Parts: sequence; structure tokens; C-alpha cells
Amino acid sequence: MKKLVSALAVLGFAPQLSIAASSNELETITTTASRLAVTSTENPVSLSVLSEVQLEDIGVTHIERALRLVAGANMQHGNGQEYLPALRSQVLSGAGACGGLLTAEDGIALRAAGFCNINELFESHFEAAKRIEVLKGPNSVLYGSNAIHGVVNVITSDTTSDEARIGLDIGSYGYSRARMQAGSESLGLGSALTITKDTGYRDGEGVEQQKLSLKHKHQGQFASVVSGMTYTHLDQQTAGYITGADSYKDETLAKQNENPEAFRKASSFRAWSEVSWLWNNTDTVLLKPYLRWQEMEFVKHFLPGKPFEENGQTGVGLQTLVQSELSTNIQLDWGLDAEYTQGEMLQYQPTPTQGSPFLQATIPTGRHYDYEVDARQIAPFAKFIWQQDNWLLELGGRYESMRYDYHNFLPVGRTKEDGSECSKGGCRYSRPASDIDRFDYFSPKFAIRYAFAQSHIAYANISSGYRAPQAAELYQLQRAQRKASLKEENANNIEFGVKGSTEKLTYQAAVYVMEKENLIFRDSDFFYINNGRSKHAGMELELRYQLSSNWKIDLAATHAKHTFEQNSILNGININGNDLDSAPRHLANVQLHWQALENLRWSLAWHHVGDYFTDPENQHRYAGHDLLTLRGRWQISPQLALTMRVKNLTNTRYAERADYTSFSGERYFPGRPRNVLVSLDYRW
Repeated sequence: MKKLVSALAVLGFAPQLSIAASSNELETITTTASRLAVTSTENPVSLSVLSEVQLEDIGVTHIERALRLVAGANMQHGNGQEYLPALRSQVLSGAGACGGLLTAEDGIALRAAGFCNINELFESHFEAAKRIEVLKGPNSVLYGSNAIHGVVNVITSDTTSDEARIGLDIGSYGYSRARMQAGSESLGLGSALTITKDTGYRDGEGVEQQKLSLKHKHQGQFASVVSGMTYTHLDQQTAGYITGADSYKDETLAKQNENPEAFRKASSFRAWSEVSWLWNNTDTVLLKPYLRWQEMEFVKHFLPGKPFEENGQTGVGLQTLVQSELSTNIQLDWGLDAEYTQGEMLQYQPTPTQGSPFLQATIPTGRHYDYEVDARQIAPFAKFIWQQDNWLLELGGRYESMRYDYHNFLPVGRTKEDGSECSKGGCRYSRPASDIDRFDYFSPKFAIRYAFAQSHIAYANISSGYRAPQAAELYQLQRAQRKASLKEENANNIEFGVKGSTEKLTYQAAVYVMEKENLIFRDSDFFYINNGRSKHAGMELELRYQLSSNWKIDLAATHAKHTFEQNSILNGININGNDLDSAPRHLANVQLHWQALENLRWSLAWHHVGDYFTDPENQHRYAGHDLLTLRGRWQISPQLALTMRVKNLTNTRYAERADYTSFSGERYFPGRPRNVLVSLDYRW
């Protein structure tokens, strides 16, 4: 099984521009599903891998552009580097909804489990990634809380050869990016730097971002050590939603910025070191300590009063893994993960609230929230693997204990900063008293795999996932709520799949059904509760087919249905059985590649987003859209390459995101018109 070929949907061209599959493409190495390097088809899971060559080909200016190529993924780009995520789910929105998807860099979560941020992937160095791995469905044995719908893992570049590279991207609407990579084989050191500036299509928007990654490798006599570091900084002027039915179709309205005051500033730093060695010639041991720091400031332009938020987290953690060979066909993987994080949050309003007398009376100036949370997470896990002939069985589980020690620095309840009362029933924002909250959960997993032919397998897995309530859901209360008595969200998933390869075809197909319970949401009284239920069922197909020596086609397609399974009345309508809002049933991405000459290739990509409801009552709908992208790459010399991309080739008027609220009505993030990105790459 060690030589099973890749069953992934989309793999890039070889560096020499040959359209034919290379041996490296056919045996993709991954770490996301096991922490140790294995070929992509060894694990009975649905796993997609976007290669470095493929990422370079599409010229990833935003993480959403890369994840279009993954069946089941549906990131909705907001403005600047912001987005809302979806993986085998509706688009996740709300204060703690980001807890439904775990995002990581080099196997380390970008944020601690209780402090997720809906946009946190902009803190990864995806622009210079070696690859991006997407693990779908609950995978809580290794990842625990937040890995309900899956894991997006960005693997940073590990160029430690003596090769150096510089790249320049120039695009429409003031987009520019410089990319630099260099390494030293003798020192075992590699580095990557990207500097981005984007003045934007809409009025008053703009992004300036810098990212630096370093990686060091050392192979000792008894142990291997790999260390890494990433620093990111973002300074963004944000354009918010535009409002009005179909306003995204109007060229003038689409450019407008109804929130010129909006901004986001964020910085992050992560450092880690992975030490691995062979114990007693049979057991592999892995230790991975890390530290993580973030801080962010932004204006909540989407709330009445437009308050400011400042948040930050500082933490340390340790991942461990011991892989023991108990016999010739039985393996035990076990370990303990631990993490400690201190998070802080301040929300304040410097200017009086504008709007109705009620809003002015209930949303005062000054501090609304001011607290710290000391969070501790401990999780032992184990997985037995039995393999005999063509069969493989896995049985594993993870027990996770999380504790939040919350300290409130303002008067308890729905008062002003000085403790005085608001008129008209009380202030909007409510603060619980300092307290300790604890969450414990056990998540099991069973999987079976059968190799029915050489390089072809079928598998099934049953798994459970969960997420603890986020700090924002527990401690940022509103109205009369004084305490959020929340339980863990949990999900049970069953999946069947096949994947494999022939000389011309690689494929991966899966069907799944997942039911979620104890969903956390705000009810009509503005209380956080978690008696929600939902069901997620779908079919996914990823394939690559070599049509001829000069032509190939890539496909990533999804048909899924995401529904409410709860009797809740919203605006007089029972939403039980309704589609979850922002959940298109059909998604597809097709790429046709043509090797026109030995040093020239072209590709045409079609991206389809089906229609979807924009409200839980299913009374409002976005019609969906179809986008075409044309790409061409000319290898001028062995060292120099020129790439051109024409995005939104047909100049379609579309919405990156469509939404509906009772306060603002129809609202959209408009997509960019036709735009061009040209890249020049030089290696030496």
C-alpha cells in the first residue's frame, strides 16, 4: 500500500511544463490525517491536496481562490482579506460559528479552540505554501474541538536547497505583490517573504499585508528536528456590504462603500519545533512544542453604534505522538496534546450611537466588554490500526478537557461602564460575572479500508466531532441574559468513499451524512442558546483525466443538502426542514488544460456556485453565478517564467456573498469585474 497513487482531484503541472503526470504527482505525501508523512491514499478519509505548482498556477491572491478547487468547500470572500468559511456545511457566520472548522498551519491550529476568528486563514502564509491539505468531516482523534466539518492545513514552504526565487505579481485595480524565497542546503534553512498591496475595486478599500516564514531542518544521529516560524501583519481599509435588491448588478452601486470608517489591523506570530526519533528500533516518537501570539483591532461597522474591538491571545502548547508496532499487523498511535492560552477582549464605543431613540438610549459610549480568559486544554488520544492483506481497520478516540477561567473587569449585567442604568429597559450589552466554565468530551472514530485492486481502495468511516462554546458566545451577552449555560456542539458522521488511479485517471468520490446537535445560536430574545439541530448530506467527486498527451481535465463537484432539523419559529415561519441559509446545493470547478508548446500551456477554468437561500425562513434567494478564468504560462527560459490570468473573463456581475437581514434587507459583497493578474518568476 505504500506505493498507492494519489487519489486527489487537482494536481498541478510538473515544473518542466509537461502536461503528463509525474511520479511525484502520483504519490502525494501528506501529514494532516496522521501527523507523520504518508501517501495520500493510506488513510480511509476524504483528503484533498493542493500542490505548490497548482497554487502557483492559479496565482492565489486570496485563500478562497485556492479552496474553490476542493469539492465541498465554499469560502465566500468578503472584502480585502476577509471571508466566511464553509466545508461540508452552510457558510458559517456569527460570533462562534468559526468553531465549526479548524484551520491550521503546519499542523498547528491558527487560533486556540475557544478564540477562533472567522477570518483567521489570512494569518496563514498561504501565498507561499508548499501545499494546502483539506481534511473533510469530523476528525477529532488528532484535532479535537473545532474539527467538526474538517481541517484546512496550510503547509509552509520548506525550501532548504541553494535555489533562490523572486516573483512579482501586477494586477488590475492597484494590486501588486512581491514574493521572495531563498534557502541554504548547508545551513538547512529556508525562508519565504510576501509583500502585498491592493488599492481595491471599491471606494475607500485597500490592503497592505506582509508575511514572513522561516524553516530550519537538522538531521542528527539520533533525531530529526524541523523548526518553523511565521509572522504576519495586516493593515486593511474595509468596504462593507452594499444594500438593496440586486444592487451588485449596478456598476455604480457595486463600487460604493457604505462603511468608509471600517478597518482591520492584525498581527500574528507562531513558532514551533518538531522533534522525531526512532525508539527501540520499532517506535516512532514525535514531540512538537509551539507558541502562538495574535492581536487584532477593527471596527464593528455592521453593529449599531459601530463599536471598536481589540482582542489578543498568547499561548503555548505541545503535540505528541508515539507510533508503536505491537505486531506485524497491529499498530498503536497514541499521545497527549496540551495547550494554555490567555485571551483578552475589549469592546468600546468612542462616539454616541446614531439612529432611533431606542438605539441611542440602549447603546452608550464607553466600554461594553472588557475581560480576560485563561484557557487550558488537555487531550489524550489513541488509535489502533490493524492491517491484513487488502484490509485495514482503525479504531480510535480522543478525550478532551477544556477549562475557561473568565475574569470580568466591568460591572456585571446590562449597565453602562460606570454601573449606571440605561433607559428604555436597560443597555444592549450584558456582562456575566467572573466564573469558571469546563467542557469535557469523548470523540470516537471507526474506519475500514479495502484495496479491491492495485491502486484502488474503498473505505467507510464513522466519526464524532465536537466544538466547545467559544469565549465570545459565553461572555459577550446581550439584553437580559446574565449567564450563557451552553453545552458542546456535537456531530455524528458516516461516510463512504472510493479513490484510486489508473495511467490516465485519478479520482476520489465520497458520500456522507452528518447530524449536528446542540447548535449554538442567538434566539429572538438575543440569548445564546444551543438547542439547534441540523443535517448535512452530500456527494463529492474530484478527478483528473488525461485526455491526451497535450490535454487534461480537472473536476471538483459537490451536490449537498444542508437543512434545519429543529422546530423554531422565525417571523411566523417554522424553519424545520428548511435549507440552511448560505448553503448552495451545487458547486463545481472544472479546469481544462492544454499544453500548446513545450514551453507554453493554457487553461480555462469554470467555477459554478448554485443558487441558495439568504435567510433561514427561505423567503429570499441569490441566483448563483458562473465565472470563467483564462490562464497562460510561458516558460521563457529554464529560469524565467511569465504567467497571465484573466479572471471573470466574461465580466459577469455577481456577488461574492449574498445575505438578508430584517434590519438591512438584501445585502451583498459585490465581485470584481474582469481583471488581470500578470506574474513574473525568476529562479537561480
